[in-house]
Amino acid sequence: MKKSLMILLLLLAALLVGIVLTRPYSVKHETIKEAMRDAVVHDENRIRIFGALLVDPSLVSGFLVTGFLLIAAALIRIFAIPKFQYVPGRFQLLIEEWVGLFDRLAKGNSPHKNTVLGAYIFAAGSYIFAGTMFELFGVQGITSQGHSVSLPAPLANINGAIAMGCFSYLFILFGGIAANKVKGIGKTLKEFSLPISMTFRLFGALLSGMLTTELVYYYIRLSFFLPVIVGVLFTVLHAVIQAYVLTMLTSVYYGEVTEQDDKKKEKKQSNGSRSAKKKEIRNHTMGGEVS
Repeated sequence: MKKSLMILLLLLAALLVGIVLTRPYSVKHETIKEAMRDAVVHDENRIRIFGALLVDPSLVSGFLVTGFLLIAAALIRIFAIPKFQYVPGRFQLLIEEWVGLFDRLAKGNSPHKNTVLGAYIFAAGSYIFAGTMFELFGVQGITSQGHSVSLPAPLANINGAIAMGCFSYLFILFGGIAANKVKGIGKTLKEFSLPISMTFRLFGALLSGMLTTELVYYYIRLSFFLPVIVGVLFTVLHAVIQAYVLTMLTSVYYGEVTEQDDKKKEKKQSNGSRSAKKKEIRNHTMGGEVS
């Protein structure tokens, strides 16, 4: 007990010394109001790419996260999956549980058509999770004005959230068309507010965490110990919750629009029973001829 108390006091003393020593060098190139506003609209701190294009930092984050996921997927497929065994190791168990989570989600919410659904929600969930966790690493970028900024999560930008929401809605629409033709379109269009709710649920959750972290980092007195708690807490929780929420909503609505009508089910079941009966008669006849 005494050792723990002594260690805590030493850490607090070190933090106070750090605050005092670094305070003269904490130069801010923008006010807290400007920092918070730019975190939402991204109209000041822009990064120049390809020598001419000015883009907001979240686009660069999106490129980096996408590249990381593609390279990781290729490496796992080439080097790890061929070595998978019947008794899984830790890495194999992690991969199987991650894939199985979305596979079970797809089969549970859409028992009619779930092969493509499982692949889509796996990709969407992985991108949301990795893109949100990317913010924790504090990757720096240099703006066109020469300032260093920490790259945000790709979906903290409203454009990225809109793209994810609309793409999920279009995926649901195409699933409804494939399963129920015109009726599938009607079922999907009935939920016309779905892309809006998906977009703002995703954007609002990620933005709130980013603004809280930005506020904590802005003040030098807080930036020595709170970012570890606030940053990890908000980022990890949002990564897990938002990946699960969007994939859950997508799978549930996909299951609804791909669900076949009772008449179509009865017709398919009757066709299946007739085919089975014909097969049984054919086998019986062939067996009789052989005997």
